[in-house]
Amino acid sequence: MDFKRFVLGAVVTSATLAGISLAQAADAVRLRGSVVSFDGATLTVKTREGTTDTVKMASGWKISGVAKASAQDIKQGDFLGIASVSKADGGSGALEVVVFPAAMKGAGEGDRPWDLQPNSRMTNGTVADVTDINGRSVTLTYDNGQKKQIAIPPTTPIVTFAPATPEDLKPGAVIFVNAERDGGGTLTSTRVVVGNNGIVPPM
Repeated sequence: MDFKRFVLGAVVTSATLAGISLAQAADAVRLRGSVVSFDGATLTVKTREGTTDTVKMASGWKISGVAKASAQDIKQGDFLGIASVSKADGGSGALEVVVFPAAMKGAGEGDRPWDLQPNSRMTNGTVADVTDINGRSVTLTYDNGQKKQIAIPPTTPIVTFAPATPEDLKPGAVIFVNAERDGGGTLTSTRVVVGNNGIVPPM
């Protein structure tokens, strides 16, 4: 796979995140789970909730894998997507971090409710500051100057995007899909993020 084309093609549409321009429409559905089957046009998913959903893949759909990244590699100017929750002592703690390729900077910028776990939020923004006082924390800027400081615990999953192919959508593969449900109940998606090489999508 041409990695440059992969990175440029990885800018996620209005139906995507992680990783990622995040869907805001009322009919947006985020699926987390594992592949039951894939026939080239239809993806059947066993969700983490235990249900089974069928997703029609739109013409020209894209696939991304994930690769492990490190908090120590995060630097000022990087563009991140971080799912977080409020901490009991104030501030926010990261649940997962996606380090976007440079070509995706600005994708889905902002702070919004998320459903990784109850009361979580997703913040896509540029790193304005990195601190290592009582653990690593980052300050993200987004939406014309708004700022949010998020602590990154040592156990936080941190990934970046990597090449993947439809052949990676084997039964049992862990996936994340942003889809849209139409009036008839049909789910359609333009992108799948799949775990490969032992790394799973944490988003």
